[in-house]
Amino acid sequence: MSSVMRVGARDLLAHRPFLFFLLSRSLSRFSSQIGAVAIGWQIYDLTGSAFALGMVGLVQFLPTALLVFVAGHAADRFERKRVVQACQLAEALTALFLAGSTFAGTISEVQIFVATFVLGIAGAFESPATAALLPLIAPQGSLQRATAISSGAAQVATITGPALGGLAYAVMPSMTYGIMVVFWLLGMILTGGIGKLQRVPAEDAASSDDLFAGVTFVRSNQAILGTISLDLFAVLFGGVTALLPIYARDILATGPLGLGILRAAPAVGALLMTMVLARHTINRRVGLRMLQAVIVFGAATVVFALSHWMWLSVLALAVLGAADTVSVVIRFSLVQLATPDAMRGRVGAVNFLFINASNQLGQFESGVTAALFGTMPAAVLGGVGTIAIALLWMKLFPTLRDVEKLE
Repeated sequence: MSSVMRVGARDLLAHRPFLFFLLSRSLSRFSSQIGAVAIGWQIYDLTGSAFALGMVGLVQFLPTALLVFVAGHAADRFERKRVVQACQLAEALTALFLAGSTFAGTISEVQIFVATFVLGIAGAFESPATAALLPLIAPQGSLQRATAISSGAAQVATITGPALGGLAYAVMPSMTYGIMVVFWLLGMILTGGIGKLQRVPAEDAASSDDLFAGVTFVRSNQAILGTISLDLFAVLFGGVTALLPIYARDILATGPLGLGILRAAPAVGALLMTMVLARHTINRRVGLRMLQAVIVFGAATVVFALSHWMWLSVLALAVLGAADTVSVVIRFSLVQLATPDAMRGRVGAVNFLFINASNQLGQFESGVTAALFGTMPAAVLGGVGTIAIALLWMKLFPTLRDVEKLE
């Protein structure tokens, strides 16, 4: 750690390793968001198949499920900065292939699926290594604030990345992938500029026998187990975003523009909350605050589910995004601080798998319950289920509930 004193948001942004980390992570997130728009549009344009469009998400998720333990092992075995750089280089080369094939007019759906799978592999390795880097970069006592700022930058990319990708694709499809190449290469350079933060662990620091050590550690630590599983089940039941197209067309009667506003609302709420948390960290009863944030998340979901007014729906989604950000910031900080540095990669990989699984399964759960019970009852059920999970977790994981401070 470069400092033992608490620092403000402005001082943190002036801290060179963190600034380089923030810019690098933001460029990677921008590229991912741009790529999601370009790949989705292009595969649908080539095939005209909704099934093929759905397969894009599955193909990108499969490497996470298959390589989660190997990726965590790599983050603990090798210098994390180099792991991130290798992933960013692989992503840039893949985007370059897509740009060249698109420009030449030889791109096919098979090539897109292969490229998507490669991007999924790189992402599976990049995410736990990136997460394990932040505690080494943030000065002591500033991890919560650093997490909030990093989360805010990610929300900016989530809001503006798809718009940039759509605009570039409209001008020239290959330009979209060209932007991704530039962003990932710049990210790789910035990652290299972070500086030396740790020595490479000894060869026996994370042997092949320890691939599953992250799971063992999570199971043995009630606070971490409660934190990760809370996110899994809360998002699983509260995945109302999958139903937004139905709400926009059939319930709110607002059309494509309204759908875009609804999709942006959670990210806007999240961004505003990160600005608050960057200036005012949560210093007391953080475990309880995280559980309360999940309850607010569930309550906002119920309000959205029952709303027939556009303004109330947008407000509910913004509150939902803000509450989720409180939960994310506390969860990330708690997991990283409670995990020994030698284990952060493997524990981060488990956390990454849970997050991805909750998002994917949450969309599936919302679709199934909407088909069985109707859209509005399904959304209400999801919100009520999220509240019930938070209340149950208060009883099942008192260690988590009683966490007083993060740092």
